[in-house]
Amino acid sequence: MSETNLQILLAARPQGLPRASDFETVERPVRPPDDGEVLVKNVYLSLDPAMRGWMDDRKSYLPPVRLGDVMRGLTIGVVEASRHAGFAAGDRVTGVLGWQRYATVAAEQLDKLPPQVPLRLAMGPLGMTGMTAYFGLLDVGRPKEGETVLVSGGGGAVGSVVGQIAKIHGCRAVGIAGTAEKCRWMTEDLGFDAAIDYKTADLGEALRSACPDGVDVYFDNVGGEILDAALARINRGARVVICGAISQYNATEGVRGPANYLALLVQRARMQGFIVFDYARRYAEAQKAIGGWIAEGRIQARDDVVDGLENAPAALLRLFDGRNVGKLLVRIAEE
Repeated sequence: MSETNLQILLAARPQGLPRASDFETVERPVRPPDDGEVLVKNVYLSLDPAMRGWMDDRKSYLPPVRLGDVMRGLTIGVVEASRHAGFAAGDRVTGVLGWQRYATVAAEQLDKLPPQVPLRLAMGPLGMTGMTAYFGLLDVGRPKEGETVLVSGGGGAVGSVVGQIAKIHGCRAVGIAGTAEKCRWMTEDLGFDAAIDYKTADLGEALRSACPDGVDVYFDNVGGEILDAALARINRGARVVICGAISQYNATEGVRGPANYLALLVQRARMQGFIVFDYARRYAEAQKAIGGWIAEGRIQARDDVVDGLENAPAALLRLFDGRNVGKLLVRIAEE
């Protein structure tokens, strides 16, 4: 094929925040598919906090990205050519195809998307974002009607959906974020009962005010000081859901653990981590439920779209300095 494939490789293990020098941009010929393979033109790349962990050479739920390999990432795209009976040119698909314009992969690495679903929704509440919020809150957090659900990173892709699902299940939803804009979005548009700007508020006092009856479910995307503050407010039998710890991903002196962990003992509470890939067989269940809530207007989504694959390394930093609102995407090509 005559097309050129733009790829972004992991060139070095970051020390602290990723830098431009940790990546290498290359151009290579597009490889036509062999038997059983599919060629996909990527349209959107999802940027996620977990990517920072994949860059480190340490044990995790996925092996680290090898130096010199295309940076790992979830994409949505369109089939350009197929040598597998299950896919045809024009099909819309998703898979972990990486930071590249084109991907030639085994058909088993792809999932086909329904033609009626907007691509950006399929990256947000109907994609991994929604799956993470749905199973993390409902299966791990197990909220009950009337309880208080607190979520850190409430203005982000996952946290914003967590709060909305909590409201659908009759809970009080409180979000923590780092800007006034995100707090207004949570309360005025998404229906959260309260929002806390941790950068301007006294967090302890703000939590006492926003959660006067304590916290029954804490959905943690942040870790660090915010996790400690939330543990100080948990009720007896509370469930603490560990989804991520973005405040710690760039730490150069070791990860800070929770100082207030004894609250789990005193309150007979539970803290549990989860990985969304463990629920893969149940994704259809979540997509059906979330799709219904979107149709009813009970779940809203917002994306933060950066144009150009070459801008992905710089755009990734928006996750760590709090500039993104909602789901952060890189538009690689027009839909």
